[in-house]
Amino acid sequence: MANEVVVLGKEETAMQPRSAMDIATTRAAQEIQAAMVIAKKFPRDINASYSRIMQACKRVGVAETAEYAYPRGDTTVGGPSIRLAEVLAQNWGNIDYGIIELEQKQGESNMMAYAWDLETNSRQTKVFTVKHERHTKRGTMFLSDPRDIYEMTANQGARRLRACVLGIIPKDIVDDALKTCSETLSGSNKEPIGDRIKKMASAFSDYNVAIPMIETRLGHKLETTSETELIALRKIYLAIKDNMASVDSYFTKDQPKDGEQKGKSKTETLAGKLRGSSKKNEQQPEPPSNPPEPEPERKEPKQPINPEDEEKAAIIAKIEKFKQYKPMTVSKYLASAGVESLDALSLDDCLELLEKLEAK
Repeated sequence: MANEVVVLGKEETAMQPRSAMDIATTRAAQEIQAAMVIAKKFPRDINASYSRIMQACKRVGVAETAEYAYPRGDTTVGGPSIRLAEVLAQNWGNIDYGIIELEQKQGESNMMAYAWDLETNSRQTKVFTVKHERHTKRGTMFLSDPRDIYEMTANQGARRLRACVLGIIPKDIVDDALKTCSETLSGSNKEPIGDRIKKMASAFSDYNVAIPMIETRLGHKLETTSETELIALRKIYLAIKDNMASVDSYFTKDQPKDGEQKGKSKTETLAGKLRGSSKKNEQQPEPPSNPPEPEPERKEPKQPINPEDEEKAAIIAKIEKFKQYKPMTVSKYLASAGVESLDALSLDDCLELLEKLEAK
């Protein structure tokens, strides 16, 4: 009887279901083994892979997003973008690459980016932590929306993935791909350069970069932009779009000079100075011989300052700076609120409008 109990115990143990983690681990190991076997059985043809990469870089859509540039100190650093790294991996072949969220806990995510050459068994892996927060001019904003968290982790993961892929593919092939992309942008584009300049200026306006700011960086009018400068602007735009650098790293806002008032031309400012000087030169009446004694100055009681009014005034001042680049956004918001000026908005409305402007 005891032996029967033991036998039944063994049968019950053998019939216990496997855990989901064990099944997933076994399946992943089998998939990797199958991929490596196929890679060994059908190795890449380096010449064919190189040819596919060069052909891809001759497409204008690929060449326009192939390289980024951002300032570091007194120099400008540039290199292949994540979009070019993806094109290289797709056409190089027999590479497993991706981004994995290992763990998500309160306020941060543990991530891993990797690229694995299945033929040579060469692997690049980067494990990193992404905090669920965004740094803005108004301070640190903590993220709670799942979409915002996903966008933050995906953006940070894409940078590490680019480094992993570029660590697997030979550097000379990457350099040739960048060279081909530059030749594509400079010689194979049939669209007039004037139209491309307008499109680039329109693209920069989405990030509150006005035409005068671009002209200040170039040192001349936008209409006279050369092909080389247009390529450099495209790299800057890509770096800003991919959050590799901020707008303030490249562009500076023009400040009024020589007493110029904001929103007035130099001619209007000069005319105002002349009117002021002419009034000073007018003949003043002679003072009486026995001037009356001045009445004692009455001191009015000071009104207490409302902290909310001070905060609202500071927010309106920031909105006025955005208004010159995004006037339509401010006008639409005022119309939807049913008021004609920023002063008529409440403090909460002003905060909401400022967040919309900073987000754009």
